[in-house]
Amino acid sequence: METNDSFWNAIDRIVSESKIIIDRPKGAVHPKFSDFIYRVDYGYLDNTSSMDGDGIDVWVGTDERKQVDAIMCIVDLMKRDSEIKILIGCTENEKEFIYQTHNKTDYMKGILIRRL
Repeated sequence: METNDSFWNAIDRIVSESKIIIDRPKGAVHPKFSDFIYRVDYGYLDNTSSMDGDGIDVWVGTDERKQVDAIMCIVDLMKRDSEIKILIGCTENEKEFIYQTHNKTDYMKGILIRRL
């Protein structure tokens, strides 16, 4: 059985070996839902792939250390898929916003797993 450290080290490695692309900066409007404004930078890791075929999603917060501090595990009932989103340098307020964002509707649910 793997230890939690092994999991987080693997996440650290994929983040450190990838370029972070922020395609929805803080303050941007969601491309499909005009009433949703991003309060935390959102993007993906270049040259990676997730369940939806796009790059692994990342939320990048304002903590200057920019360490991986949590992940969100998401189930999207409309798209009928699941994926993870990596949180990098997120404050507690930013984590709460991200958690609420992924649990607002009956169609998407997520759990926040914090790095201890």
